[in-house]
Amino acid sequence: DPEILRTNLASVILQMLAIGLGDIGGFPFIEPPDPRHIRDGFLLLEELQAVESKHGKLVLTPLGRNLAQIPVDPRLARMVVESQQLGCLNEVLVIAAGLSIQDPRERPMEKKQASDEAHRRFADPSSDFVSWINLWQHLKDQQKELSASQFRKKCRDEYLAYLRVREWQDLYAQLKQAVHDLKWRLNDTPPSYDTLHRALLSGLLSHVGFKDNNNEYLGARNRKFFVFPGSPLAKKGPKWIMAAELTETSRLFARCCAKIEPEWLEPLAAHLIKKSYVEPHFEAKPGSVIALENQVLYGLTVVHRRKVQYGPIDPVEAREIFIRSALAEGQLQTQEAFFVANQKLLEDIESLEHKSRRRDILVDEQVLVDFYEPRIPEGIYNAQLFFGWWKKAKREQPDLLDFSKALLMQRNADHISTLDFPDTWHKGNLRLQLSYHFEPAAADDGVSVHIPVALLNQIDDSDFDWLVAGLREEKCIALIKSLPKSLRRNFVPAPDYARACVQAMVPFSASLLEAMCKQLLRMSGTRISPEDFDLTQLPAHLQMNFKIEDDKNNLVAEGRVLDTLKAELQGVVAKAIRQVADKGIEQEALTEWSFGDLPQQYQQQKGNYQVRAFPALIDKKDSVAIKLFDDEFEALDAHRQGLRRLLLLNIPSPVKHLQQALPNKAKLAMYFNPFGQVQILIDDIIAAAVQQLLDEKALDVRNQAQFEQAKDWVRQELNPTAEQIALKVEQILTLYQSIKKRLKGKISLDIAFAMSDIQSQLDKLVFKGFVESCGWNRLADVARYLKAIEIRVEKLPVDPTRDRLHMQSINKVQEALNAQLAKVPRSQPTPTALIEARWMIEEYRVSCFAQVLGTAYPISEKRILNHIQQV
Repeated sequence: DPEILRTNLASVILQMLAIGLGDIGGFPFIEPPDPRHIRDGFLLLEELQAVESKHGKLVLTPLGRNLAQIPVDPRLARMVVESQQLGCLNEVLVIAAGLSIQDPRERPMEKKQASDEAHRRFADPSSDFVSWINLWQHLKDQQKELSASQFRKKCRDEYLAYLRVREWQDLYAQLKQAVHDLKWRLNDTPPSYDTLHRALLSGLLSHVGFKDNNNEYLGARNRKFFVFPGSPLAKKGPKWIMAAELTETSRLFARCCAKIEPEWLEPLAAHLIKKSYVEPHFEAKPGSVIALENQVLYGLTVVHRRKVQYGPIDPVEAREIFIRSALAEGQLQTQEAFFVANQKLLEDIESLEHKSRRRDILVDEQVLVDFYEPRIPEGIYNAQLFFGWWKKAKREQPDLLDFSKALLMQRNADHISTLDFPDTWHKGNLRLQLSYHFEPAAADDGVSVHIPVALLNQIDDSDFDWLVAGLREEKCIALIKSLPKSLRRNFVPAPDYARACVQAMVPFSASLLEAMCKQLLRMSGTRISPEDFDLTQLPAHLQMNFKIEDDKNNLVAEGRVLDTLKAELQGVVAKAIRQVADKGIEQEALTEWSFGDLPQQYQQQKGNYQVRAFPALIDKKDSVAIKLFDDEFEALDAHRQGLRRLLLLNIPSPVKHLQQALPNKAKLAMYFNPFGQVQILIDDIIAAAVQQLLDEKALDVRNQAQFEQAKDWVRQELNPTAEQIALKVEQILTLYQSIKKRLKGKISLDIAFAMSDIQSQLDKLVFKGFVESCGWNRLADVARYLKAIEIRVEKLPVDPTRDRLHMQSINKVQEALNAQLAKVPRSQPTPTALIEARWMIEEYRVSCFAQVLGTAYPISEKRILNHIQQV
């Protein structure tokens, strides 16, 4: 009743709210109304203006006035108002008029398929609202071409209700007149998808949905709905949609839907969105306190963890975070003098903590916060504001923000000296940087030495076991505690013995373990060896950590075992050396000595250190090349092979001579060699012959004159030398084949282990490349060792027990040799004495199994063990 509405101003406002204005993007009234309930009703513009003029208390905002003058549902009116601002007024008027009436598209039960096909022409895959535009344009075109009766018939044929179409057109005309009265202009050009749907979204903020599971959408106020099956969006719906209406039948369905983007919601629903901020923190790059913003619209998260400036939101908390993180924790990016000096002072004191492995020297972070707190004014919560204030403040008090050493230190640290904890490590003529880190779980806990990758080939692991003086006594205590209990009980208390050892030992005179064994023997009379210490029980920080770095100080690799790092980075080291070396040193496709002198060592200054490499010839089969090696011993071995190849490329091949000179028996033996291709064996024989001739004259060829001398000598003696070697090889292969035949067939259990040992010995004596590996001088011995195996095979079935006893003795010395070989660093060649021990074991086998053949020198188990122990 209009009379009731005129006398109850609060009812007017609450009635407008009740029909949905609270859910649309814009609030049409200024408070306060008198809070009372009304049931329904609608106030026309003239009645509302009359009440306003009479009472003078109700004031309409511009949005409220515009909504009131558009004669459709307030939701639709809100769309129209927004479309005027976005430039899509014409299309929104069409859609608003269409949504205000019953849908003109009919779907008779008996002609469902035909009607669906007729209406499908207007469908859009992303928006049901666009179908209204398409249908409107179609009707507009048909009306221009057809008469009134023809148009009515056309509507019937296309399953469109003619009267509803007319109603739609009439309502559009009324809306058009209303916006004309408001002096709004219709757009001439079609709007984009985004523009049109942002305007529509302004009136449907409570009808948005987020795709959850199985095409089900989560909507406002925790409602769950599905897209109506007749919509193109039903099968594979987008992540976010809006709907013109929600209708509950068998389920809650959304009708007239469209795809939207969640970022459209924020500007339209600013008054409805609830914002929350989590995880405020300082970020160095923008120099400000950042928080993660969440925005929720009717229970739907429309913005998730977006970074925003936290200072304007909560300046007090933002200032606290800025002081703690940017200044106290040192995250601020600046070169201001006070900040640089403060950070340097903190790093120096932290370095003392890392060296002493204690966390009680530097004050707590809160002390730094308390220092800055009273000095920095309120409202400073980012770098820009801070620098603006500090630019003026430092003119009056330049030392206002300077730390003092007394402020930062909880206790005195005079006991931490540079003698005990040096910053550099001297290795020969090299000076390497040391760093300290106190974090037991970290890979670099303890002391780390920084080694440029180009210098890795010049560093060996000797002396590093002494560690630094400040940790040496602790390491000695740990070593004593790692001894077996039977030995450890002689050195109790361990700290006293460790202290006495440290005081008596001369650092770096020998290995730490050897020096400790000597001192412990002197103090207690108990003899121990370095092998008695269990190094696996040592804490990581008591073993030197090696950090390998490139020329830009970037970490390449790190670890506690230097030899392992060398093996892993062999290619990286060689590449780093080649980058430093002069161009033209490395060459390819060489077939004669045309490159001048080839020194054994190449040096190049790189910054503060000198890079050392080892050039050598390498064998490329049909040519040779010059390559820089990072390892001296590897370079020497490669050079021997490369030199042999270059000599053979420049002298006649001895193959033809061997074919003519060797007897058929020798040729046959070589043909049935165990390696397959006879050419492999011939190449091995020729290589051994060339190497024998070079060794006879002790030729280390490094220039062209030496190469010419070696070439003349090898050309002269190669054929007879190769022939002699081939005859020895024929003898060895004949014996080898004879033994292999005897090993075939069934083997009884009592001799199975002996047969396995014989097979293993054969594999070590005759293998691919054995001729050059053994050399001319040992070929006769190899033949004798094979004869000894023949005799052993003959005796074995007669007395297997005696054979087993000999084998136990041989295994004992072999294990001792293997233990010593395992100690040889990977970066170094096997010592000559250990190579000799390997052949001593072969002589010992002759002594055990074939004494009738005799040995090259007196041999026994004890002699071999003594020889190995002396290495």
